[in-house]
Amino acid sequence: MYKNPKRLTLPSLINGFLLSFLITGFLEAGGIRDHTRPTYEHGTRISQPQATDLTLTLVKTEPQNLQTWIRLAGVINDDGQTLSAELCTPDATLIKPGQRVRVFPPDSKSSIYSARISRLNWQKNCLIFSAHLSTTHMPKKRAYVMEILISRGQFMAVPKEAILEEGDQQIVYLQRHQGHFFPQRIHTGLKGELYTQVLSGLNEGDKVATFGSFFIDAEYKLKSAKPLSDSSGKPHAHHHH
Repeated sequence: MYKNPKRLTLPSLINGFLLSFLITGFLEAGGIRDHTRPTYEHGTRISQPQATDLTLTLVKTEPQNLQTWIRLAGVINDDGQTLSAELCTPDATLIKPGQRVRVFPPDSKSSIYSARISRLNWQKNCLIFSAHLSTTHMPKKRAYVMEILISRGQFMAVPKEAILEEGDQQIVYLQRHQGHFFPQRIHTGLKGELYTQVLSGLNEGDKVATFGSFFIDAEYKLKSAKPLSDSSGKPHAHHHH
């Protein structure tokens, strides 16, 4: 005689269905890497001659030392080797002794001089500080432009010129295969002078377009059946971030 099959209860049927659904969804998504990264269905292909004409440049998404620059006016002291300046914004808290400073006349950036932050003095909400120049051979000017280079740490980042603004979204063009690019939505964090931190949307080692990305974007919008658009159906204007 055959044994009676195990009776299937409603909870066991539901649990079995959910497990099957989750496994199938994971396999269809291609794993965690692709499942957690929003992508667009359509890409565009750029031929080698086109890439050469555009001087198309690709960079890897990787950790970068992000720098922000604080720009302000400084006045040279009578000793000819010290600059003094005052800053009354929240950025003043980022200034520390020993930081590098680039110094140049306000009417020209052809001659750039080096200095380092040497003295800090807080007065209420304002920071009065000095920077010691590495040379005494300065043009005879009273005021100079100071660019204080502030290291913010190492972050996963891409060059600023790789990022396109699509309304309230930020897009990069990701190369999935040789010469084949897909628009990829990303979320960014700290914005440095040269690089922007990527919080999500890219993985380390992903290659994105920098120079030439405008052409790729135009090609994509011409070829794609679903161009990026807002709720009204009108394509967004874009510009580099």
